[in-house]
Parts: sequence; structure tokens; C-alpha cells
Amino acid sequence: MVDIIKGKLVKHDVVQNAKGGTEMQAELMVKHLDPDLLSKFQIIHSRIREEHLDPDLPKVLVCHDLANDPEVGKLSNPEFRKQFSKIVFVSNWQLQQYNMILGVPYKESHVIRNAVEPFPYVEKNTDGPIKILYHTTPHRGLNILVPVFEKLAEIHPDIHLDVFSSFSIYGWESRDEPYQELFDKCRNHDQITYHGAVDNSIIREKLQESHVFAYPSIHPETSCIAAIEAMSTCNYVVCPNYAALPETLAGYGVMYQWSEDIQEHANTFANALNSTIMGIKHERETGERNRVLEHQFDYCRINYGYDRAKREWEGLLKNIFTKVSK
Repeated sequence: MVDIIKGKLVKHDVVQNAKGGTEMQAELMVKHLDPDLLSKFQIIHSRIREEHLDPDLPKVLVCHDLANDPEVGKLSNPEFRKQFSKIVFVSNWQLQQYNMILGVPYKESHVIRNAVEPFPYVEKNTDGPIKILYHTTPHRGLNILVPVFEKLAEIHPDIHLDVFSSFSIYGWESRDEPYQELFDKCRNHDQITYHGAVDNSIIREKLQESHVFAYPSIHPETSCIAAIEAMSTCNYVVCPNYAALPETLAGYGVMYQWSEDIQEHANTFANALNSTIMGIKHERETGERNRVLEHQFDYCRINYGYDRAKREWEGLLKNIFTKVSK
């Protein structure tokens, strides 16, 4: 449970140095929202621990998890939901899932999409290797990406993959054990650099240097902060049309048909990634500029910069406070 209570960030039942997407969004709220307004609420991010709920404050629940996660199962109970002034979701897809699976009514819900600190516009280097990045936990598709990259590297000696991936970002180092063989493949490949988990400030720097976010997702995202960061830095995002990814990308990126069959998924992803690499090479050879990436940057600055989230959050909280104060 990541809890903002009276404007202060508190972590219950989680590793204190965890730096996942949920923690990042909570930290951004404390940093950017009106502290006087925040002080009037308890805002719970994802995990509900009834012993930590303040009976004297209006409570807002922010859901980051999937609707079939046992942690949110109690939301199917209308009496349990009454303690929350509003339940906030990070995508419309996620809200629909909670409505269909748990019966959470739309009238009790509100959607405020995830947001990030704005990025500056940086021209991509057109010399040297085409840089491909993967910067999320290994269970979300790294097992597809690595073998696909190994094959593509045989025909593209000028591509390089940087892998920033480890459960240690959540303080769960033990969960990396099943992926050690995959990490070793990365370490031992001349065109792959394995970095493990690093601070988000380093990811932000690397994204401004990279050209492609390769994300053959096998995890149903309720939103995708990694994709938002990549889009905001003029990376091509290569990913499937799975869960909330189409909503997150809003028509940008290189999106392909997802498949339950992992081999079919890998083949389709390989074609999409290879096509993206060939497109970048064509741009380099002809000197053409891809205006779509510039439009993508502008879209992200307007829709995913924290100014938008700040306006929406403060509007929602003021509306709630007005109602509970009557």
C-alpha cells in the first residue's frame, strides 16, 4: 500500500526503496499537487489495508492493478466501496475491466491517466548503431525480445539492445532467479548490454539516445508508463494491441496483432521490429525526417506531461471536498 495521507507519502507492506510505476505516480502527486488540498485527503494507491485507513478523512482509491488481482477483490462488495469517495483508474480499459469483472459502477469511478515529468525535445543521433531499449520487468516479454533480437542481430550488425530489467526495482531480487539464464544471454551477446535495474533518471537519459522501445508485451498493462516515457522521447514503440496498450499509444507507435501462441507472437513481433529497423535505415539513407515522431512528442507533452494530470487531480479533489463539506 502506497498511501498519501494529509499530503505525506507513506509506504505500508512494501519495500521502502521500491521505485515502480505506482510509487512514481504517488511521488509525482506529492511533488506537484496543491499541498493544502492534498492535506484534506487520504489517497491510497493500489493496495487496501483497512487498518491504515483514516476514518476522519475522505478517501480516494487509485487502482493500478488488474481487476483479477486478489488484492482488489473486495471492490465487488458495494458496502466495502462506500468508504471511498471515488475510485480512480489509470485507463478506460482498466475501468471497463473492473466494471465487468467486479461490478464497480461507472458512477463511483473516474479515469485519470498516468503522467510523467516532461522531456525536452532532443534530436536523435543518425550515426552509429540503431539503439533499441527494453526498460521494464523481465516477466513482461523479455523472453520473446531476446531470442528475436539474437536473430535480427545476425542480419543487422548495426543494432544494439540495452536491457534495463530486474525485479530489484521493487526490492524483490529473489524473483529474478527464473530469469538469470535470460540475463546471461544478454550479458554474453556482443550487441546487447544488460544493465539490471537503475534509477529512473538514467532511463530518462538513455531514452533520449535510443531509437526504439521494443516491447513484445505478454503482461496485460492497465497503462504503460514505460511506453509513455518512450513515446515522449521520440522513440518508435513496437508493441502488440494488448490490454491498455492501444489506449496508451493513441494511434502512435508500431502496433501488431497480439497472439496467445508465444511462437506466433514472436514471429509477428520480429517482423514488426525488423520493419522498424529498416525504416530507420531508410530515413538515414535519404535524410528524411519522420514527422510522425514529432507529432507523437507534441501529443505526449500535452497529454502525458504532469500539468494535465495536475489539473485533473486538483479538479477531482476539489469537487469531492465540496461535496463532503456540505
